[in-house]
Amino acid sequence: MILISIQPFALKKMFAFAATIICLSTASCFAATLFLSVDSTPYDRQMRRIRPILLSPKAIGSQISLSLVNEWMGDLRDIPYGYHMEWKTPSEVESRQPADCKGKAVALYQRMLSNGAKNVRLVIGKRAPTSRMTHAWLAWDTEAGSYVLDPTFNWMACRSEQISDRSYIPLYAYDGNKKFRAGNSGSLVAKN
Repeated sequence: MILISIQPFALKKMFAFAATIICLSTASCFAATLFLSVDSTPYDRQMRRIRPILLSPKAIGSQISLSLVNEWMGDLRDIPYGYHMEWKTPSEVESRQPADCKGKAVALYQRMLSNGAKNVRLVIGKRAPTSRMTHAWLAWDTEAGSYVLDPTFNWMACRSEQISDRSYIPLYAYDGNKKFRAGNSGSLVAKN
């Protein structure tokens, strides 16, 4: 007969194990993207066509309702998808011809700015870590919370905290004439 003695874990090992579990459980708290201001991005050359939209003055107005933003997103979502090498302007997207994520995001960006929205960024990144191509969407921070606005795939705004950490991974963002690079692309929430 073989006897096996089970010794209780040493107190130090239990403490180290508990500390490890606590650290791992809070790691996602540090995943918030820090957007670092940069002078240029790899997309600057492609974005020449839409630079006037990015630099257009923001209208002074009242706060935009979420229901109005959802209506605009639904309208853009109805436009058939068609990939284009160059960025389409909002007027080209409004022609209802097929448009890709870039064109739809820029069209929504222009609508929001011309109606007085604040804290809106055009974001270029990956929709998922396994995505082969980049994707474009908007990030919108309001007093009620932060939203992902993706008129290519979504019919309405999604609250940032409802989005998986594995979705909408930002690489670069644009806010008027400001350009940003994501410092930690673990999530979409931006801290400026």
